[in-house]
Amino acid sequence: MPTDTPTPAGVRAPSLLQAFLPLLVLVVLLAGGVALFGEDAAYGANQVSLVLAAAVAALVGWRNGLAWQDLQDAMVHGVSIATSAIFILLAVGALIGTWILAGIVPTLIHYGLLLLDPSWFYLAACLLCAAIAMSIGSSWTTAGTVGVALMGVAGGLGMDPAITAGAIISGAYFGDKMSPLSDTTNLASAAAGSELFAHIRHMVWTTFPSFGLALAGFALLGAGGQAAGETGLEAVGGLSAEMAKHFHLGPHLLVPLAVVLAMAAMRIPALPTVLAGALLGGVFAVVFQPEAVKAFAGEGVSGGLALLKGAWMAMFNGYRLESGVTAVDSLLSRGGMSSMLNTIWLILSAMAFGALMEKAGLLERLVRSVLAAARSTGSLIAATLVTAFGSNVVTADQYISIALPGRLYRGEYEKRGLAPVNLSRALEDAGTLTSPLVPWNSCGAYMAATLGVATWSYLPYALFNLINPVLALLFAFAGIKILRLAADQVREAGRG
Repeated sequence: MPTDTPTPAGVRAPSLLQAFLPLLVLVVLLAGGVALFGEDAAYGANQVSLVLAAAVAALVGWRNGLAWQDLQDAMVHGVSIATSAIFILLAVGALIGTWILAGIVPTLIHYGLLLLDPSWFYLAACLLCAAIAMSIGSSWTTAGTVGVALMGVAGGLGMDPAITAGAIISGAYFGDKMSPLSDTTNLASAAAGSELFAHIRHMVWTTFPSFGLALAGFALLGAGGQAAGETGLEAVGGLSAEMAKHFHLGPHLLVPLAVVLAMAAMRIPALPTVLAGALLGGVFAVVFQPEAVKAFAGEGVSGGLALLKGAWMAMFNGYRLESGVTAVDSLLSRGGMSSMLNTIWLILSAMAFGALMEKAGLLERLVRSVLAAARSTGSLIAATLVTAFGSNVVTADQYISIALPGRLYRGEYEKRGLAPVNLSRALEDAGTLTSPLVPWNSCGAYMAATLGVATWSYLPYALFNLINPVLALLFAFAGIKILRLAADQVREAGRG
């Protein structure tokens, strides 16, 4: 068992019932929000649910002796953890707006329509995102660049947007999980005390079979789509021709994408990378699409001021095309920092709830009750998987869902003679992969806002993210590839 955290003087430890109460309130409120507002619940109802559940957690903590100032400081700290994600979201919104105005997204859609076919589109989208995410180590950057373009291609080909988003997320998270450049991969190995490449090698056993099953699923989902016949080619050609009326298309417009991917591969942090891509998109818009920029800026300004205003507008409010062709307008009317504000509201509410749950000791109380029931090796790994997923739900942060269970369970794995790679693999199998499946988690909110598909809609089709935790659970109880410490390491752990 992990070492007990000392309780401050005058503060009572919470009971199990108290720990469950805020979660029960949250579940009831979220269900009520969905019943009343349906898919629109993410535009305010969920935020209210999280704030009210956070209030319940604060009341429990206050009743147990915590001062309001301590609870308030915890909320401030919890929100501060999400600051980086918030600014990345704003930068992605700006990037989408300027990349559409610059003709970058239209160009990617144009080539995608020519190269991809409905019969194998989902499979190709998943593999493409997997390759890119593995090379740069970032699921967010992959989804915010190539993923956005693939959503546009899907719209042009008449593919299901929810399945497309699921394929993009499956590929992006496979690559992120298996890349030594990934933040989460490094964090999981550090939290568990395992060597980075030993951790990656151990993940192969659960990750590759899961990804293979996901690819088979996407192949089956795409098999129902007909190969583009003469009518389909005419429709594709019509979309490309309509985009060409409003933008100058060409391979030179792919330079900003290459720059962003190169910066990511060089381990430059996500925020400056994405922001540089957004600014470069604005420059390309002014240089290569001056007519479109001036038209977007509207009347009242001319010349250089019109170019500046148009690019500026695309960054803060996105691009809006009014061509009269619904299919094209829906593809190319997106982006802007303002489009991310509702998602940021959701993240702030969720982080406040998670911070209060942790400060009041409610999260740790829940975790310890789970750990107390984990007597076998299989149940211990299952507890780790459940805790990582639960942390994604409660704390709304992917990093916490890796670091917290790693901190709490590391000593128990050592005492039971289990190699640290077992823990690090479980942290990634559930902590990393389930984060985009929770609507109020920073990853779920980011993917929904970036790809334009609600989390509940793409969730059934994020096949890799769904299959991998289940397969990890089966491997745990079957005892498949569970590595043990050497005898001298077990004795050392016992003395520790």
